[in-house]
Amino acid sequence: MATTGTTPGQARAVARYVRVAPDKARQVVAQIRGLRVSEAQRVLQLSRKGVAEQVLKTLNSAAANAENNADLDVDDLVVVSATVDEGPMFKRFRPRAMGRAARIRKRTSHITIVLGTPTRAAAGDKEQ
Repeated sequence: MATTGTTPGQARAVARYVRVAPDKARQVVAQIRGLRVSEAQRVLQLSRKGVAEQVLKTLNSAAANAENNADLDVDDLVVVSATVDEGPMFKRFRPRAMGRAARIRKRTSHITIVLGTPTRAAAGDKEQ
């Protein structure tokens, strides 16, 4: 997890090279956008999706960054933004009939979660 460049009153965490397709991760991340940290943790713990565990780790890392690095109270924070970007693909080949080969693309994702205060979250929504 990495932490860099956020505005004051915000904290972020990034999980890079997560071995899950970005579309699958985006389904889970969309469920927690705009929620309080405690509610988002609850949603992720009860999710049946496999990637929810990785998203929860990233959320917990962002909360720890907010508490330790930005001196913010975790109980007051909401998920300002949660995005999933596409990482590099592993390209593998599978044998097919008549000597051919089919390409298998094993996708990776970069998960970014930014936490902030509710007033910051409302201001962030208006900017987009």
